[in-house]
Amino acid sequence: MKKLIYSIALSLLCIGTANAQHSEQNHAERFEQLGPMLRSPNVYRTASGAPGHLYWQQQANYDIKVVLDDENQSIKGTETVTYINNSPDQLSYLWIQLDQNQRAKDAESQKASTSSIHERMSLRQLESILWHDLDLGYKIHSVKDAQGNDIPVAINETMMRVDLSEPLKAGEQVQFTVDWSFNIHDRTSFIGGRPGYEYFEEDGNYLYTMAEWFPRMAVYSDFEGWQNKQFYGRGEFALTFGDYKVSITVPSDHMVGATGVLQNPEEVLNETELDRWNKAKSTYGDPVIIRTQKEAEKLEKGKASDTKTWIFEAENVRDFAWTSSRKFIWDAMAVNVGNKDVMAMSYYAKEANPLWEQYSTRVVAHTLKSYSAKTFDYPYPTAISVEASNGMEYPMICFNYGRPDEDGTYSEAIKNGMISVIIHEVGHNFFPMIVNSDERQWTWMDEGLNTFMQFMAEQEWDRNYPSRRGPAHKIVDYMKGEKQYLEPIMTNSENIIQFGANAYAKPATALNILRETVMGRELFDFAFKEYAQRWKFKHPTPDDFFRTMEDASAVDLDWFWRGWFFGTEPVDIAIENVHWYQLDNRTPAEKKKAAAAEHKKYESYISRTANEKDVQETVLEKDPKTRDFYTTYDQFTVSPSEEKAHKEFVASLNEKERKLFNSGLNYYELTFRNVGGLVMPLIVQFNYADGSSEIERIPAYIWRHNETVVTKVFPKEKEVESIVLDPYRETADIDESNNYFPKRNVPSRFELFKRESAPRGAASGSNPMKDAKKKK
Repeated sequence: MKKLIYSIALSLLCIGTANAQHSEQNHAERFEQLGPMLRSPNVYRTASGAPGHLYWQQQANYDIKVVLDDENQSIKGTETVTYINNSPDQLSYLWIQLDQNQRAKDAESQKASTSSIHERMSLRQLESILWHDLDLGYKIHSVKDAQGNDIPVAINETMMRVDLSEPLKAGEQVQFTVDWSFNIHDRTSFIGGRPGYEYFEEDGNYLYTMAEWFPRMAVYSDFEGWQNKQFYGRGEFALTFGDYKVSITVPSDHMVGATGVLQNPEEVLNETELDRWNKAKSTYGDPVIIRTQKEAEKLEKGKASDTKTWIFEAENVRDFAWTSSRKFIWDAMAVNVGNKDVMAMSYYAKEANPLWEQYSTRVVAHTLKSYSAKTFDYPYPTAISVEASNGMEYPMICFNYGRPDEDGTYSEAIKNGMISVIIHEVGHNFFPMIVNSDERQWTWMDEGLNTFMQFMAEQEWDRNYPSRRGPAHKIVDYMKGEKQYLEPIMTNSENIIQFGANAYAKPATALNILRETVMGRELFDFAFKEYAQRWKFKHPTPDDFFRTMEDASAVDLDWFWRGWFFGTEPVDIAIENVHWYQLDNRTPAEKKKAAAAEHKKYESYISRTANEKDVQETVLEKDPKTRDFYTTYDQFTVSPSEEKAHKEFVASLNEKERKLFNSGLNYYELTFRNVGGLVMPLIVQFNYADGSSEIERIPAYIWRHNETVVTKVFPKEKEVESIVLDPYRETADIDESNNYFPKRNVPSRFELFKRESAPRGAASGSNPMKDAKKKK
């Protein structure tokens, strides 16, 4: 019989039991602190996750003049870089990124990529194996110092080392000029990539998305020194903040959009466009079309022979991108963010209408408001969405997907895909354009955080929005995949096999679980905003994120970071044992009566019958005294001593003890088994016999002493009919078949997700606990 110790020993009745198994101890390291795995705090980065009192970062200012050759699809440019050494270190050389070299015909990235032959292959697949013999990649014509002297350089694939004539000391700056050019590639070809051009055969025009287009300073930091890891195409960028002045010369009938603020609208816009542009600056809610589709179609039919130079300036940005085409329709409107107006804009060809005119700029505005509310007010003056049949982000401008069919019709999937990509790419202004993490090393710090923010913005756009990533159940298929195809989130981008799931979906899901289930919205939102505000316009590392989230919330999350970010174990928690107890507060007479009834149920069985016969034939016949004892003793009669002991026991109870003694509570002892390995909170739904239900939430810390099996007793006033673990699918449990008592067949995925509005497991009539009623 089970015992409950409460000042005195009280007997409990075990009314029902199920799934009894043996448990074992298993205490590993899932709750050990992350300390040894993180960088030691220092004067640059504190143990709290904030920048230290001697935090520094470099600055690179650019003055660039570039000319677009629309006849030959190439550009040539001159840039003057002013590099400011804010570090305490002396630098004898500088590193510059030459990202276009990743597309050169002899690029290491192509040599290092795997390929194979299949029974059926497209010509594009075969072309990618053959690669190309096109003249792509940078041509560096000269690198000169401020006095016009040549500076020696060394080019290693996508990196160029600039060897200074004398070391650049702490606090000093150096200025140099680079002349360069390259041929622009067709980004719609097998070469791919985000920048390049798209050719429209119907009207003979090009649409240019110019990114990764100029030699860019690599980051020199306190935690890594020079980030000069080669660019293979997937791991994106680590870049230095600075101020830009960029002069872009293009055919005079082109429309140009770019990072920053247009400095000479009177020179490049006609009178009508200028009036519309000025009107847009004070128009909220509905975009003003500055160049219409009809006007763009007219320009498509002719090609200007003269040029115009568009001048843009941008302050405190880490990069600069631009787009140019005579095909562009342009619309814009003002959005109030914080205490200032931001110009939300879209550039798109007629092929993107009517979808883009209806949605794009409005989605840009929505994204700015949604992200600003959760991080910091968007600080830049513009935010641009460009239709370019892809998705890529840069400060104040991004290139996005979402083109209707040729007849202008589009499906819900295309519309939602476009909205999601615009939210995602505009959202990248916050992560990593402002909270400037190292994308080449930790993709999740921009893609994962941004995908999490995207999910919230999508749900604010439409509460029934079909978000692809974010909800816990949508990562299950990845989490239960074969181990050899899984890596921790804390894996370099070039080494990830399932890139989208690992770098986008899993961290976004983890953060959503952290917000909804582990920390709660209030604590999470405060800590997340603190991280964003601490590190805006700075270079954070994962350590800074992990530490800030704990520092600002007082929630120990080391177990969470270990499991979700440093591990590959899945969540699979099972209900293993269920016992139902009631406090035995019966009088001795009630107990004897119940025992007699129980005895009577089984009074006729072979052993008892045989024993009674033996007694009759031996003992009783030979000894009358024994006969009297066996015939007069009744084991179910209450003795005076038993009655007295019970009365004295009841009388000894104080008021609190007597209340508990007569409470009639049901005690449900549940044993949970961690099958998958990833510890998580226990969310337990109790469905009662009266049709009501209740959810209990147990923190993950319950696993700290035994990471394999834990037992928890739940006192309930009502009788429980059934139990469901994780009823709202909050934890990404990969096997829901073991989440029920009593066991049940789990519906198909289609049936499950169709019923997403209600928790799993409603009360269903009969009570299996009661049906199996027995006493111990």
